[in-house]
Amino acid sequence: MSNVHVVNHPLVQHKLTLMRNRTASTNSFRRLLNELSMLMAYEVTRDIPMQDLVVETPLEAMTGRVIDGKKLVFVSILRAGNGILDGMLSVVPGARVGHIGLYRDPKTLTAVEYYFKMPTEMHERDVIVVDPMLATGHSAIAAIDRLKECHPKSIKFVCLLTCPEGLAAMEKAHPDVPIYTAAIDRQLDEHGYILPGLGDAGDRIFGTQ
Repeated sequence: MSNVHVVNHPLVQHKLTLMRNRTASTNSFRRLLNELSMLMAYEVTRDIPMQDLVVETPLEAMTGRVIDGKKLVFVSILRAGNGILDGMLSVVPGARVGHIGLYRDPKTLTAVEYYFKMPTEMHERDVIVVDPMLATGHSAIAAIDRLKECHPKSIKFVCLLTCPEGLAAMEKAHPDVPIYTAAIDRQLDEHGYILPGLGDAGDRIFGTQ
């Protein structure tokens, strides 16, 4: 899939491996996720819009380039997406933030929306949706379906882990949305968890296992 970008940087893979360890504490898992998210932000913002800015160096005036951060929106799929959001905002603190609250019905595995809040003027903004796991794809698809109603300029999706099933579902539903991930794991189990995966990301971030 040409729209899937696996971030194979050694630091990304190193931190992801440490996060997978079942003995990693909540504190270390959260810290590693924050660090990994900053590295992922570097990759996903390579083509972020920029603008000219005249600055005075200690020697003379010059025209430099700065990112147009106010046009960028990070959209977190609650609750686990907030773990990635913090790292992303450390890199691009001027970005706006949106939230989509979704939970997965345990019987049907489909996504149910309970919260939606976005910045104004979404038609002028580039959106980066963040969620640690792209498993069945139901939550990501539902989130992007909803976001497209706001008509943003562009949408990208960032996750730590995904699998062939999730990628296939996203490709079918939203072939125009690029996906950035640190790894493509083997498969889903019967409960919709990624294997080998890293467990429930939300529980591990917030210590609610």
